[in-house]
Amino acid sequence: MTISKWAIDSVHSSVDFSVKHMMVSKVKGTFHQFNAVVEANPTDLTTATIDFNIDVESIDTRNNDRDNHLRSADFFDVAQFPKMTFKSSKIVKTGDDEYNVTGDVTLHGVTRPETFSVTFEGLAKDPMSGAEKIGFSANGKLKRSDYGLTWNAALETGGVLVGDDIKVSIEIEAAKEA
Repeated sequence: MTISKWAIDSVHSSVDFSVKHMMVSKVKGTFHQFNAVVEANPTDLTTATIDFNIDVESIDTRNNDRDNHLRSADFFDVAQFPKMTFKSSKIVKTGDDEYNVTGDVTLHGVTRPETFSVTFEGLAKDPMSGAEKIGFSANGKLKRSDYGLTWNAALETGGVLVGDDIKVSIEIEAAKEA
């Protein structure tokens, strides 16, 4: 198989995250608006290129007040930094359909290399559209403080209100472009 362009099927894809709250639980959320340019040969993802961007304003934690605070200058400052981006730089096969995908993440005006564990979920033909589809799952962790996202509040019992580690989980289905 050769390298082809693949367009994200946003209806069958998601970008989710979780973060520790008050040192005792986790808050989960999602970003509803994202896009990517993926050029890949599904049989050898080590040659793929991935340019992924997220509209940070589309954050949804199921609490409007919290979402508005996350959009504010205390956190993402979406007025100044509306996008989070990822551009792949190195892909290493680690097992059957398993890869480490390294690239530059830009968030809140800071760019840092990050590595995500990616699983190629398969290739299929969509019975409705006839389009060739591929799927990926990706997991990783970002440290808020690495990106200048340091707002927090000390707890009376010790610790802080918002954890520093953000667990990221991405599910992607993409259609081969004609």
